[in-house]
Amino acid sequence: MAESHTPAHPSGSHEHHHHGTHFRFCPKCGGTLSRQVLKPNEPKRLVCGSCPFIFYDDPKVAACTIPVIQGKILLLQRGIEPGYGKWVFPGGFLDRGERVEDAAIRETLEETGLTVEVGPLLNAYSYPGYPVVVLVYPATVLAGEPQALDETLAVKLFAPADIPWSELAFPSTADALTEYLARVDKPPSA
Repeated sequence: MAESHTPAHPSGSHEHHHHGTHFRFCPKCGGTLSRQVLKPNEPKRLVCGSCPFIFYDDPKVAACTIPVIQGKILLLQRGIEPGYGKWVFPGGFLDRGERVEDAAIRETLEETGLTVEVGPLLNAYSYPGYPVVVLVYPATVLAGEPQALDETLAVKLFAPADIPWSELAFPSTADALTEYLARVDKPPSA
């Protein structure tokens, strides 16, 4: 990369709005759930006080793409919280039983109108205290014109030097873009 940058990692910027955080009642019997340590070296689990039900706070999985058009990276401006008005690459939550690659392709089409083909997994990103695991794929655009669709205020193509680092929605966005650009700008091996 020609330009050095420091991606934004706002501390405490993750919103904990996903499953498990606010559940108070057992889905089996309606009893009250409380956090308890069941085994040493494991986190507290939500346990029903009336039946043997244990609610496991499993993470959500987000499947994302980094679409590139003529050397520019397509980012979208979020139209929903968390991160309303901030920039991110296309992506969203995996549906139960769906292949991760298919979810990334589907979310990209839903949000931008672009049909893409994903390459090998760039990386998986997870953070302490954050309930989402983010899987990111580089993507080749096969068809379509970029447009702001589902949950999107705007779409824009950014040259690597013009990426709005301070206006990115999540640490995973900055981390994945940094890793992607480092791989793209890496000189071929001798």
